[in-house]
Amino acid sequence: MRLRTLTALFVAAFVLATLLTGYAMFTASRSAIVRLVDRRIEAVSDAVMEDVRPGDAAGILRQLDDILRRRDSGDIGFELRDGAGRRIGGNVVLPRAIPPGFSTVSHNDRIEGLSEGRAQARDAGGGLTLVTVAETEPIDGLAAVRWRNYLLGFGLIAAVGLAGAIAFGVTVRRRIEEVRATALAIIDGDLSRRVPVATHGGVFAEQARTFNRMLDRVAALVDGLRHVGNDVAHDLRTPLARLRSRVALAAARTPSDEMDAALEQCDELLAIFIAILRIAEIDTGDRRAAFGMVDLTALVREVAETLADVATESGHRLTIARLDDVAIPGDRQLLSQAMLNLTENALHHTPPGTQVALSVARDAAGVRVAVRDDGPGIAADDLSTARRRFGRLDASRHRPGHGLGLPIVDAIAVLHGGTLALEDAQPGLSAALVLPARGHASA
Repeated sequence: MRLRTLTALFVAAFVLATLLTGYAMFTASRSAIVRLVDRRIEAVSDAVMEDVRPGDAAGILRQLDDILRRRDSGDIGFELRDGAGRRIGGNVVLPRAIPPGFSTVSHNDRIEGLSEGRAQARDAGGGLTLVTVAETEPIDGLAAVRWRNYLLGFGLIAAVGLAGAIAFGVTVRRRIEEVRATALAIIDGDLSRRVPVATHGGVFAEQARTFNRMLDRVAALVDGLRHVGNDVAHDLRTPLARLRSRVALAAARTPSDEMDAALEQCDELLAIFIAILRIAEIDTGDRRAAFGMVDLTALVREVAETLADVATESGHRLTIARLDDVAIPGDRQLLSQAMLNLTENALHHTPPGTQVALSVARDAAGVRVAVRDDGPGIAADDLSTARRRFGRLDASRHRPGHGLGLPIVDAIAVLHGGTLALEDAQPGLSAALVLPARGHASA
């Protein structure tokens, strides 16, 4: 789930919880007021009926007059009705019959001086009904004021929570983007790249320092391995070149199959060391500084023309399946080497009669420069071996080669911000450089 989605869900849940809490508190306070008013109505009603006989209308009216003269009963209203529902007396006039028990009245009942309240209708004996009314809103518009206060109070809480969640999300997103940018730069060969550390400290700064210490350790190990490999390749290439010269001279003086075989082995060893140095050069990423626009369409055509005679001699059919008009920033020499390696592999490791098709295609994911054949292909379990340096499949061990062709292509793809994809073509194998449409995007 994306960080933006998680933030949105958290904010929505927080706002909803805040609003529900505000509504619950408003409802609880209102219910408490209603209960208190109902108790008061019941107490006053009991006081009216306390010293009179049931059904004594005159006695009830005298009790009402006595209670209404008291100073604390100004917000209490009474109405006495007979068995036919006709009004007998009281200080309020009710436009409708109040059902037995407690009920709510409002300004719609047109009771003078009352905006909202509660009413109790009780049997006063002899068919008489005593209705007692009391206000729940002693001040007009109090409910609207209460609603506004709740909305402002809890709305402010929700706004503060929303702002905090957004600020937290922006901070986390920025830190994640910094780590992501650093990781992409390291993937592309810039082992000196580090995550920025906030000057004010904090948990994110500590996390960045820990991550950078790990990268320092990784860079030191990689640099050590790289120097070992490069030093060995450099140190051995010169003696091998001298050895080859002497073997070539000896073969010229005394020709023999054994001398020719020794010369071929010298050439093979030199090719291996040259390939190792080539991969090391590509891995450094230094070639990226000289990137220019490369017309992949023209490049694929040139590769097809270059290897057309080789394909004919080996009994293969070399074709161009698709050519979209695509140009990307890159190193033309390296991209050409990658396509030559992939095409030569297809010609070298498939039987005569196999069709090898080159293509350049643009889609939503980027650019795909592919070499596809309809030969025997590579088993799914062997794909990782084919990509590994010095990795050679059992079927090709008796053929010349050093197992560094695909690793070189893979390094070239990574240099250009892409990947090398090896896929089952059903039948055959599809080997493709999958590159971003606009070239390297992680600088």
